[in-house]
Amino acid sequence: MSIPPRPEPVLSAHDRIYRGLRTRIMHGDIEPGQALTLRGLGKEFGVSMTPVREAINRLAAEGALTVSSSGRISTPELSNERIEELAALRALIEVELASRALPRAHIALIERLQTINTAVGDAAARGDAVSYIRSNLEFHRTLYLRAQAPAMLAMAETVWLQLGPTIRSLYTRLRRKDPPQYHRLIIAALKAGDEPGLRLAVRSDVTQGLKMLQG
Repeated sequence: MSIPPRPEPVLSAHDRIYRGLRTRIMHGDIEPGQALTLRGLGKEFGVSMTPVREAINRLAAEGALTVSSSGRISTPELSNERIEELAALRALIEVELASRALPRAHIALIERLQTINTAVGDAAARGDAVSYIRSNLEFHRTLYLRAQAPAMLAMAETVWLQLGPTIRSLYTRLRRKDPPQYHRLIIAALKAGDEPGLRLAVRSDVTQGLKMLQG
């Protein structure tokens, strides 16, 4: 007698709104400084304002949204100092994740990264900012999962979340039409088992673009 599959857990209204907004913010689907309203989100998700307020407070605690003293909700417009700080965090955390992933970087992983990087290039060619950012983050997450360091990866994702709208601004400014050049260097270093080269390529990839937003 076969055992029936376990049903998927039903998300609460709060979790559904939180996950939906979190994904949109991380992927740059919401512009920096764009205002959101409890009423508008409640209507969009078909829920009362209570779970919306809970999701907003959770995202604000993660630095993904700001709530002013007057109650205005928006995505943050980051200062140069804040961008520099988050870029430095990316360099610290993601270089370490990549280094830990290197001993487990088998051929299937490298092939998967090459496939994702093709998707990054396709999104760039179409001028699709959200798909570009989503594929770019998928490239990094796929590599870092091999590090088997979930707490460190969670920290990296929190930084991505705070930077999502800002990365969208960078993409719009650069009008990028090709994959990030450092992705190819990351893949080459993985193939060669070159840890110093991998660390340099990841550090360059996560900091060079953000530097263009400053000044």
